[in-house]
Amino acid sequence: MNEALPPTRRPGIRAAMFVDFDNVFTGLQAIDPEAAKRFAEDPKHWAEALSAGDSGKSARRFLIRNCYLNPTVYSKYRTYWTRAGFRVIDCPSLTQRGKSSTDINLVLDAMDALSGSVGIEEFFLASADADFTSLIQRFRAADRMTTVIAAGAVAFAYREMADHVVESHDFVAILNGTAGEPIHAVAPGNQRQAPAASKTKTKAASPGVREVLEFVRAAPGPVVGAMVAHRALAADPSLKTDWGGFGRFGTWVSQIGKDIEYSSVQGGWVWDAKRFSLEDLPAPADKQPGVEEQVTRVTDVPALSAAQFRQIFQSMAARLGEHPANRTELSRQVRDDCVSAGEPVSRNAVSFVLQGLSYAGFPLSDEATSAQLAIAWTRYVEELCRVALLEFDAAEQLAVRRWASGGLLDT
Repeated sequence: MNEALPPTRRPGIRAAMFVDFDNVFTGLQAIDPEAAKRFAEDPKHWAEALSAGDSGKSARRFLIRNCYLNPTVYSKYRTYWTRAGFRVIDCPSLTQRGKSSTDINLVLDAMDALSGSVGIEEFFLASADADFTSLIQRFRAADRMTTVIAAGAVAFAYREMADHVVESHDFVAILNGTAGEPIHAVAPGNQRQAPAASKTKTKAASPGVREVLEFVRAAPGPVVGAMVAHRALAADPSLKTDWGGFGRFGTWVSQIGKDIEYSSVQGGWVWDAKRFSLEDLPAPADKQPGVEEQVTRVTDVPALSAAQFRQIFQSMAARLGEHPANRTELSRQVRDDCVSAGEPVSRNAVSFVLQGLSYAGFPLSDEATSAQLAIAWTRYVEELCRVALLEFDAAEQLAVRRWASGGLLDT
């Protein structure tokens, strides 16, 4: 007589994924249009990448996979998601300003999942919209793991509330097939460890490593990270794809060893540990005082000087005038131009400005001037301040405008 087999629970972390399609797709378009296309047309690929773990030990099972999109704008992508096993919830615009019902539908479904009998252990939220901060708080209060997939700028409070963050560059690496290992979400402030094979490759005497060693060891003090990155890319252009599998410059340079140290403070610095230490970093004399510092700390706007912002707009206008490039290439070109002009900035800072221009609806055409770029960016910064409930008097507002525009609004 055959006895009924007792029910068994399949291994893997029980997870739920909620995708704010409009938010992620728009953010990716500002970073890498090809990655945005892959996100929209091949969700199965990156969902499986997020499900994978190390030898099955930390694999995830997405019991819920919901996608919320505006059918009026993105209906052509609906089939790709339903075919990949996602439940697609249409969220049309409900107001004249184009505000859709994504937020309320996503929150209601997420709360249903939180209180359900399945026992979801990890909640994935693919959106950079800080409006979901309260939802993340509810997940944490219920002792559930929370992971945010970021495609664009993420508010500081939203980032810190999540247990893990899959950064934009990591997500783009998954979409473009350049991720060197199964992607694990990264705790805020921590860097993802690269695979051992990549470490061995980076420590080898590659042209980029040799250039960095020679440059940093001969420098009279700690060197701005953007300048070191520029020298490394000039010596080894292949690094621009994914920094040798490490995803970002800071992770790559910190793995070189040989007494080369890196810190992300004050925008990033590299130094020869045999001669210098963290205490030798220059005092932030050009650090923005007053309201400018408050804006950077609350809104995640890059902590650059007015001169650096001005150089970004001037370099961007010049590059656009030559030949409009995709945003990924444009960010690299502008970063290199700023370094050459003596106003070094990181590529992440340039990408943040490009995202802000995109969110402000400014078209990046060959007719764009540096002043027009500065105006659109400054309006975006002012909107970030408004959303963050930063209140300034007339003098402080003028100071913010002059700083964010690089002084170009004065001319």
